[in-house]
Amino acid sequence: MFGASFEVLLYDLTSTYFESAPPDDEDDKRRYGYSRDKRSDCVQVVIALIVTPEGFPLAYEVLPGNTADCKTLRGALRKIEAQYGKAQRIWVMDRGIPTEEVLAEMRQADPPVSYLVGTPKGRLSKLEKALLGLPWQAVRQGVDVKLLPQEQELYVLAQSHARIHKERAMRRRKLKWLWARLKQIAAMELTREELLMKLGAARAKARAAWRLIDVEVAPDDATFSFALNRDKLRQTRRREGRYLLRTNLCAREPAHLWQFYIQLVEVEAAFKNLKDDLQLRPIYHQLEHRVEAHIFVAFLAYCLHVTLRAQLKPLAPGLTPRAVLDKFAAIQMLDVHFPTTDGRTLILSRYTELNAEQKLLVNQLKLDLPSQPPPRITAPAAKPARAVTQQV
Repeated sequence: MFGASFEVLLYDLTSTYFESAPPDDEDDKRRYGYSRDKRSDCVQVVIALIVTPEGFPLAYEVLPGNTADCKTLRGALRKIEAQYGKAQRIWVMDRGIPTEEVLAEMRQADPPVSYLVGTPKGRLSKLEKALLGLPWQAVRQGVDVKLLPQEQELYVLAQSHARIHKERAMRRRKLKWLWARLKQIAAMELTREELLMKLGAARAKARAAWRLIDVEVAPDDATFSFALNRDKLRQTRRREGRYLLRTNLCAREPAHLWQFYIQLVEVEAAFKNLKDDLQLRPIYHQLEHRVEAHIFVAFLAYCLHVTLRAQLKPLAPGLTPRAVLDKFAAIQMLDVHFPTTDGRTLILSRYTELNAEQKLLVNQLKLDLPSQPPPRITAPAAKPARAVTQQV
């Protein structure tokens, strides 16, 4: 319908929890695991989703709730290959999904399976010295990259000036708050136990900023000292707004590689639609097959959601699918009843007249509203039997 391209596939995972008791069946997919919704107290399932850069869904899989991200990619590769055949595809993923073993299999496949993935921060530390001496290349306004070839792979260090300003402002705000809080705690008269609790609460609220401050608590006293670690601060400033990618697309333009990775937001948008607009949660089902049916219906709704968005793009790009559905929700079907003199009822089913905005949307989307239904008439009402009394 839309000439969508399936050269690039975006792959990511999310979890959804349940308002139900843990199942007794050991083979049930509802399990405790890492919750992206911060609900580790609830059982959950993991949902793997594969979409195109335009957001068109290709496949999804419901996995046990305790499935590790790094154990899902091999199955997804096999599923897409079995369903759509072998082809030159580019898989774009976030860090934590591929393992070194699976990436090696992708490079050795026939034809080779291309990938572009994020990397953990530890790998950036290992390659930092090699990257420091390389020149920056502009791929678009406000975005620069450095390229570091390594055997069969290419490492891409990207920096976004807008992201640098955003992360730097967030870090300064948290660090300023934490510094002021530590001063407040230092001026309080506390027992050692109370001191440790308040320091723990401050650390939990500003973990990233806590790493930049050296805090030393006296071993036998309710006192502590703190100082800014300038070496860690300099290292953090160098990494703000930067992320390291790795790929086996060594011949691709850096601008294309960066654009591929940025498109991962489409998967995040899909998960947001599933959980918010399409109301994937709450799930109260107690049987596994009903859970999977619930997710399947939500997936079908997402397919329709994406279709509507694609139709809106050339016609009304300023409107979201949610805004269109909200406007159309005001159209109602009414039954108007007219009693007749012979005891019957004439029923006219009519939808409400469209307002100016609704008419414009219908015209832009090239929708044809159905004709008003023909009138219906009911049978005459039965007359109630008259009571007969007999005098004895």
